[in-house]
Amino acid sequence: MAEPKTQISQTLEKQHPAIRAIYMSSYIPRKCGIATFTKDLTTAINALNPFALAEILAVTDPAVPNGGYDYPWEVKYRVQQDDLEAYRAAADYVNSSSAEILCLQHEFGLYGGEGGDYILEFLKRLNKKVVTTLHTIPEKPNPNQLAVIKDLFKYSNAVVVMVEPVVSRLAKVYGVDTKKIAIIHHGVPDLPFGGSEHFKRLTRLRGRVVMSAINLISPNKGLEYAISAVPSVVKKVPNFLLLIIGETHPVVKKKYGESYRQSLAKRVKELKIENNVRFINRYLPLEELTDYLRASDLYITPYLDPQQIASGTLSYAVGAGKVSISTPYLYAEEVLDNKRGILVPFRDSKAISKAAIEILSDSNWRQSLEHEAYQYGRLMTWSAVALAYFDLLGLVLKGKISNLHKNGSARVGK
Repeated sequence: MAEPKTQISQTLEKQHPAIRAIYMSSYIPRKCGIATFTKDLTTAINALNPFALAEILAVTDPAVPNGGYDYPWEVKYRVQQDDLEAYRAAADYVNSSSAEILCLQHEFGLYGGEGGDYILEFLKRLNKKVVTTLHTIPEKPNPNQLAVIKDLFKYSNAVVVMVEPVVSRLAKVYGVDTKKIAIIHHGVPDLPFGGSEHFKRLTRLRGRVVMSAINLISPNKGLEYAISAVPSVVKKVPNFLLLIIGETHPVVKKKYGESYRQSLAKRVKELKIENNVRFINRYLPLEELTDYLRASDLYITPYLDPQQIASGTLSYAVGAGKVSISTPYLYAEEVLDNKRGILVPFRDSKAISKAAIEILSDSNWRQSLEHEAYQYGRLMTWSAVALAYFDLLGLVLKGKISNLHKNGSARVGK
């Protein structure tokens, strides 16, 4: 039996009405960027919405027997990724709940069916309002992907994207109603500026100049180009270390084993740079990840896909005020614009080494980049992002989503 509410709590609840939301996504401890994103987002929203804490509808990995994750208490329902009937049952569960709205995290490959169309069966059956966040938006979709995105817009009251350039793609390629689109940053931890020496001691990197790359490892990350850049940097900065952190992506590992990681290790040996490249083959919890990030002098994302629309770890690096070197994929172009980082051509090791050497040899320029990145990162903290989502959920529930827009899509928050 629930305890009676005090007069103060009743007054607070009236002044700040609770929003009862269910979030559908992969979820920790599943090793997946969307799972981590959803955990961080809901934790931050809970601070704004303490009278109705987030409930999670977790999509489970078919490769894990019986969805065998030890989920935290907030996971109230599980959906087997490749079981169509499970999506129908999940919709019935949400419909019978006290939730007012569903917040859906969408990435191709996360949901079952042709092009992930099982999620559409769920949405067709749902009688709640829906806000969908798109984490992947192919520039050249196949017919199934095109149909899924179109129907996600059809069944959603609002759709969140993280960068402005994809809005025109959604209009031109997918022909959707851009007035449903809200632009909200990818969230980042709120970390203090500077202070890398303490974290170098903590992570046993003392005396090294560190450029880190933190991610689930897969061939589209382009890490071989970062490795090939190391010898030139070491000639100028002998104590330079490229730190590659993360285990192989579970999907890649299932299909190809460790062949990509082995090819990276082979390249390190061929170049005789074993003392200047280090692999940490683990999926790190957030606290440890941020320790390594704060110990870094540079951060790199040499990704190969020009159309990538999000990168959680690049966001984290910017939020921590680190100088980032990146290929010019869509997300990096926006986040590192206005002298917040360095963009280099795709598949160009020489450009990577040149950028690293120039930054490390010019402390004034480096400090300027760090400060610009950190200031921009204040707009991306999880508290700021949670407030933007919370405002959006409230507008959708009030039927006032049109208030966001004058001409097409709108950025929520600053």
